[in-house]
Amino acid sequence: MALWIWITLVAAALQTTRFVLQKKLAGGGLSTGGATFSRFLFGAPIAVVTALALFASGAQVPLPGVRFWGFVLAGGAAQVTATFLTVALFQLRNFAVGVAFTKTETVQVALFSALILGEAVSPGGWAAIAVGLLGVLLLSKPPKGAAFALRPVVYGVIAGGLFGLSSIFFRGATIELMPAPFFTRAIATLACVTTAQALGMALYLRLREPGELTRVTRAWHRTIWVGVTGIVGSAGWFSAFALQNAAYVRAFGQVEIVFTLTASALIFRERLSAREGAGIALVVASLIALVLLRQ
Repeated sequence: MALWIWITLVAAALQTTRFVLQKKLAGGGLSTGGATFSRFLFGAPIAVVTALALFASGAQVPLPGVRFWGFVLAGGAAQVTATFLTVALFQLRNFAVGVAFTKTETVQVALFSALILGEAVSPGGWAAIAVGLLGVLLLSKPPKGAAFALRPVVYGVIAGGLFGLSSIFFRGATIELMPAPFFTRAIATLACVTTAQALGMALYLRLREPGELTRVTRAWHRTIWVGVTGIVGSAGWFSAFALQNAAYVRAFGQVEIVFTLTASALIFRERLSAREGAGIALVVASLIALVLLRQ
């Protein structure tokens, strides 16, 4: 399989791990903002140190221009907002279904990719994305007898759109650093993005949630793992974006829902239905189609 596929698999697994940790943090004394900020507090220094180590070893990138910084800031803001909404979503629906709502991202990112970067998706790619979307819609259907709730749908769809936009902006930023090697471009972009996100989130918490910064740092023995898994997973996503059209990366990244459902059953003891099993089968079918299309 192509390198970007293996990288995406690892990134999706790490992202699931981070969401598990953030759900536990959000239910363990930290606010939604605090659980979101924990991703960046320890992740940003790791990214910066890694980038500096690369540059010290002789790696080089072109001097970033206005378009690079525009992509970095817009993508960082979109990702923070999407993460905030996802963590809030965990309080409204069960863990697996909450994440499934955000997977409308795959269609949105394909559209954004064509509009913003001019990278179109093939007819076969659209078919695979449609199959995967059908799978996550099955996963997102409320349990029988449950009252329909609009807020989780709105949160999930908006979060998915913002995750999609952030993916496009991050790919755009890595393209601006060509012709440097893909990993150098990915880490340099990641260091800039996470630093901006950490500073922005710290300012937000300082102004809107007094005392939350202290609670996050005091819980460092738990929050540090959110930062570590988040930054390593992000390095994977950024590397994949540097190698492949973001629409295909995020579509294949739906493998995360399989990891999420496994975590839902094993860690949070949330029962899965036959409908959810059918949804998983469709998601896996779409992933196989994407692998065959992008060999």
